[in-house]
Formats: sequence, C-alpha cells, structure tokens
Amino acid sequence: MSLTPGKLAGMKAVSNERGVIAAAAMDQRGSLKKSLAKEQGVADVPDSALEEFKSLVTEVLTRHASAILLDPEFGLPASKRRNGKGLLLAYEKTGYDAALPGRLPDLLDVWSVRRLKEAGADCIKILLYYTPYEKTAINDHKHAWVERIGDECRAHDIPFFLETVGYDVHGEDEKGLGYAKRKPEIVTGSMEEFGKERYGVDVLKVEVPIQMEYVSGTRAFKGVQAYTRAEALEHFRTSASSTHKPFIYLSAGVSNPVFIETLELAIESGTSFNGVLCGRATWKDGIAVYAKQGAKAFEEWLNTKGVENINNVNKALESAKSWFDKVDMKAGALV
Repeated sequence: MSLTPGKLAGMKAVSNERGVIAAAAMDQRGSLKKSLAKEQGVADVPDSALEEFKSLVTEVLTRHASAILLDPEFGLPASKRRNGKGLLLAYEKTGYDAALPGRLPDLLDVWSVRRLKEAGADCIKILLYYTPYEKTAINDHKHAWVERIGDECRAHDIPFFLETVGYDVHGEDEKGLGYAKRKPEIVTGSMEEFGKERYGVDVLKVEVPIQMEYVSGTRAFKGVQAYTRAEALEHFRTSASSTHKPFIYLSAGVSNPVFIETLELAIESGTSFNGVLCGRATWKDGIAVYAKQGAKAFEEWLNTKGVENINNVNKALESAKSWFDKVDMKAGALV
C-alpha cells in the first residue's frame, strides 16, 4: 500500500509514535441525544448538551489518546480542546432511513471533504452499514457511494477511514445466536470488499468477527455457544488475512471489560490489527452521570473512571501492530 504525502501526514497525525492508532471516538449524535434524554427523563435535550458532553470527553480523554473522532455538527467546539492530538471528522449523516430497505447511507448536506479538511480534519471517517448478504442492487449503490468518497479523499490528499457495521437481512435478532454465527462472514466479506484499491480506503475500521458473549471459554460467555475459543481465534485470523490494508477495531458499544477481553483475544490470535477507535467502551457509563449530576460531576468521572477505561485500552494496545509495516514508503518518510 502506497501513501501520498498528505495521506501519510494525516495517518501520522492520528497515530502514536509506534504507528498504532489509539484513538477515542466521540462522533455519536442521534444515539447520544436519545441516551441523554432518557437518563434525564425528558423528550429531548438541547444541542448545547451534546457540545458540552463532547468537549468534556475530548479535553480529558485526548490526554491519553493519539486522536479523537468527532462530527462537524456538534463536535467542532470540542475539536479546539483536543490537547494537540489528531482529528478525524465524520462525513456521514447519523443513522439511516428505517423506512427504506438496505440501510442506505447519506452524507452531511453542507459538508464536503474540502470543508472538513478546512475545519481541521487530519482524516475523514465514513460509517457504512454493510453485509455481503444484502441484495446486489443495494450493495452496488453502496459500492459506488464509497468509490465517490474515496475519489474525493484522493483529490484532497487526506486519509479515508471506512467504518463498516454489519446487519441482518435474514429476519434474525442481531444480538442472537443465528446472527452471531453469520457475523464472521459478514465482517470478513466487508473487509475483503473494501480493501480493494478501487475504493481508495486507507484504514478499515471494523467490528471484531465474533460476538464475545457466544465464545465459550471467555469471561464474557453467557452460556450459549456459537464458537469455541479456538474457532473464535481462527475467525480473527481469517478476517485479518482478507485484506492488506491497515485495520483497526471499533468497540461497538460493549463494556470496557468486554472490549479489553476482545482485544486480548485478537492479540492471542496473532492478527496484525493496527489500533482502535474506541468510543462507548470508555465514556458510555458517564452518560447517566452527566444527565443526572451535571457537567462538573461528569468531568470528575472522566478524570477517574474514564481515564481508567482508556488506559485499560492503551495497555491492551501495547501488542497491536504498526501500520508502518503495511505502507510502501522509504523509512525516512516515517520519522
């Protein structure tokens, strides 16, 4: 994989000195609004609450992260408080239109890669709901969409991070056993597809290829088995071998202990993952604190429990691999 000067600079800006991406994620919008409102027992919360929440998370956690992922809708004030760390900005609209089939994506109306870069972005992030099991016509729509964004990032010489999140098309519960058994193929198929050069993706932000609660022999196991521990390790290896691109794991809303055990399993499998973009596993439990006790209490929570959570992740990342090894550049360019 070759990197142009702008893409290389952007990648280095969001990585630590080892070439590992140890980034925090704070680009939640609709889901965060709903969670805050629920904890407050109200129908809605003002936009200012999201801006304050994001700013507090950013100011505290970027002291312990290589970068922060934010959205340009509510996160720009927070981007000024990131302690000199790298900045990824989201380009997609939050959520999807549930009335239409296929969880089709859409971009923010008044933003472009040019404008995101002008706002300070070192890298561009896109979220795409994707499964190889979807109808061909729908996936063709998504493929073309990603190609356009890849070309836009090439034109502005800025790294393109593509986050793929699987979903069900078989009428199964996405937290159930049936979906857990399909998940390895969904993750591997997504990585294989978007690792192709035509898309211009620089980093794949992916789910782990298993559901931890269905892995027997783990602390997260809840009694119903979809895979043995040995099978889970093999699923990690299979998905990792499906692409030559740098890839990082997302936390997908699981608790901090479960995410740490997940990373331990990835390390045990020997995969060449290059870091994380970790959001809710570090700050999710602070939502209730902010909603019920206010900003000061939340800041105190972040400085204690939030920092503990992100340091747990950082410790697990000591065994992550450098993306430098996947980039075709002269050694001096990486200094």
